[in-house]
Amino acid sequence: MIVDIHTHVGEHPEHIGEGFAAQAREAWPEIRLGRTLEEHRREALDGVDRAVVLAFDAPAAGFVVPNDYVAAYVAGDPERLIGFGSVDPSRADAVDELERMSQDLGLRGCKLGPIYQDVDPLGAEFARVCAALERLELPLLIHQGTTFSRAGSLLRAQPILLDEVALRHPRLRIVIAHMGHPWFEEAIQVVRRHPHVYADVSALVSRRWLLYQALVAAVEYGVAHKLLFGTDYPFFTARQTIDGLRSVTGEAFGAGMPVIDPQIVEDIVVRPSLELLGVA
Repeated sequence: MIVDIHTHVGEHPEHIGEGFAAQAREAWPEIRLGRTLEEHRREALDGVDRAVVLAFDAPAAGFVVPNDYVAAYVAGDPERLIGFGSVDPSRADAVDELERMSQDLGLRGCKLGPIYQDVDPLGAEFARVCAALERLELPLLIHQGTTFSRAGSLLRAQPILLDEVALRHPRLRIVIAHMGHPWFEEAIQVVRRHPHVYADVSALVSRRWLLYQALVAAVEYGVAHKLLFGTDYPFFTARQTIDGLRSVTGEAFGAGMPVIDPQIVEDIVVRPSLELLGVA
């Protein structure tokens, strides 16, 4: 079974504001932001058996996809879609919303992004959200890496900060999105130290050399088995991601360079991510 644990929904400009879109176009002039739910159902599920659909509550960046929107969508196809909600940690009712999205909406995890939400991942607001996630047994998928958005500081986006989060909340299952790019070595160290911390490979196919280096490092540190399959749809499809992963195996970068066993990639593609995160 192939499970994509990192797909987005949301339309421009209803959920994706023009400020966010303008900054995205500065980085990628050809980018097309937003997809309808019909497009997600047709494109994101092409080539995969199940997909996690992410809400996002990041008003600081102008990217807000409501929990109710995602919950209503996944309820229409519960065999294939799994919903993850989101809360802005700076909201006074963030914990109440976590409980509502879990107990009333049936969402199975939470997406956070300190650099998009302009919050300190080691601050008190973030800590109370992590404590609630741990209590509710909801996994956390977190964008802890760089971005084109200027909503928050890169100083708050470094994966090494998650080491402290994992120490404070040892039962919280955490997935570091995009292997914490470009700080993949930091992300790998955090994954290595903590039993319940993983990383997904979403979006890295756009930077083939970085993807190769990240996979080599994961193999050398013995954590390749904790890498989960994700695409970051709509930015990349499952086929693009699988082809990109396969393209860096073997002697892809020439004789004498470290070799990635093709089986490493095939194992990532079919990894039982939902079982590992407790949401199967």
